[in-house]
Amino acid sequence: MTYNVLMIAPTSFFGDYGCHVRILEEVRVLQKRGHHVTVVTYFKGRDLPELKIIRTRATPWHADYEVGSSRHKVAFDALLSWTALKTALRLKPDIIHAHLHEGALIGRLVSAVTGTPLVFDYQGSLTAEMLDHHFVRPGGKREWFFRTLEQRIDRLPRAILTSSRHSAQLLRESLKAQAHRVVPLPDCVNTDFFRPRAPADQADVDAIKDQLGIPRDRTVIIYLGLLAQYQGTYHIVHAARQVVAAHPNAHFLIMGYPNHDHFRAEAAQDGPLDHMTFTGRVPYDQAARYLRVGDIALAPKLSLTEGAGKILNYMACALPTVAFDTPQAREFMAHFGLYAERGSAESLADRINELVQHPARARELGRALQARAINRFSWDDAARRLLGVYDAIRAPRPELRAAALAQLLEGDHAHEPG
Repeated sequence: MTYNVLMIAPTSFFGDYGCHVRILEEVRVLQKRGHHVTVVTYFKGRDLPELKIIRTRATPWHADYEVGSSRHKVAFDALLSWTALKTALRLKPDIIHAHLHEGALIGRLVSAVTGTPLVFDYQGSLTAEMLDHHFVRPGGKREWFFRTLEQRIDRLPRAILTSSRHSAQLLRESLKAQAHRVVPLPDCVNTDFFRPRAPADQADVDAIKDQLGIPRDRTVIIYLGLLAQYQGTYHIVHAARQVVAAHPNAHFLIMGYPNHDHFRAEAAQDGPLDHMTFTGRVPYDQAARYLRVGDIALAPKLSLTEGAGKILNYMACALPTVAFDTPQAREFMAHFGLYAERGSAESLADRINELVQHPARARELGRALQARAINRFSWDDAARRLLGVYDAIRAPRPELRAAALAQLLEGDHAHEPG
C-alpha cells in the first residue's frame, strides 16, 4: 500500500539539529519507497526542496523566537492545530505521524475529527525537556501539571515510536497495560552521506581549517549540535582548558547554535580561546564535510531521556567518540565508545586525553563505530519497521492492532544492538 502521511512537527522545521534530522530522514526514507508525506510545522524554519512543507501563519507579536521551550509556543501550537486540521481535511491522509508531545496532542485532535489513525514519535520526556530548559522548576505545581499532561498524552495514540530502546523501556513501565503500543525505532544515520575522511578529502579539510583559522597540524576535537547547558557545552569549554594544557596541539571545533557568542566569551574567560573555534550554525547539508575535519568527537549531553542522534553521525564518520555515560550513548556505541562521568568536565578531559595520547587506538575505535553504524543503525531497516507500525495501527479493532504490534515486536530483543 502507498501511504499518504500527514506529519506534524511542532518546531521550526528545518533547523539543522536534533529532532529535525530525525523528521527529515524519516520523510526521505518514506518518499524513497513511494509514499507521500506532507509536513505541517511552525511558520519559521528552512524550506527543503524535496519536502512538501505547509507552515502556519506568523504571530504578529513574536515573529522571532528562541530554540526550545517558550511561552509563545502556546500560540504557535494553536495555529499549528488549525493548520494541521485544515490540511488533513483537504488531503485525507491515511496516517497522522506526530512528533513531540505537542504534536501528539494536536494529532489526537485531528484524528478525532477525521478518524485517521495516529502514531506518536516520542523523542524524550516533555517535562524533562522543560526542566532542562529551566522552563519549569523542579518540584513545583507546574512540573506536576506537565507530568500529568504528559502521561495523558502518552495514552492518546495507537502506537508510540521511541528514538531509543532505553526510552521504550521507561515508557512501557509508565504505560503498564498499554505497554504493547510502544515500539522502539532508534535514531539511524545515512551512511552514504556521513562517511569517514578519505585521502581525496584532504584538500577540502585543509580549506575548511584555513577558513576557520585552525592550524593544519592540530588534532581537532569536534562537537556539532545545539549549544546549551543541558547539552554539556559548559563542560566542553571547561574540559578544553585541561586538554590543551596537557596537549598544546589540540584544538576544539565547536559547531552549532544558539548562544555561540556567549560560549565563546566563556571560553575567553576560562582559557584557551586560541585553541577553540566556534562556528555558529552549520547547515545539515554541510555537516558531513565539517565532521571530516575532526579527529575526535564529543557528545556530552546531560539529558537521560532525550535522544542522542549526533553520536550516530560521528560513528558513520569513523570518529572515536567521548560521551557522558548515559543509556542512550551506550545503546549506540556499546563498548566502542569512551564514557566520562556524567556532569564532570574533569572526567571528560581525561577521556579526551586518552584518545589524544593514543591515536592508533582512537582510529581503531572509530573504525569499529563506523562498522556498527552501518550494520545496526540503517534507515532502510528502520523504514521496514515504521511501515509495519503504519500497517498495524490501521487494523479496524483494538485487539487486531495489539496482535499486529506484538507480531512486529517478536524477536525484538534478539535484534537489540549489543
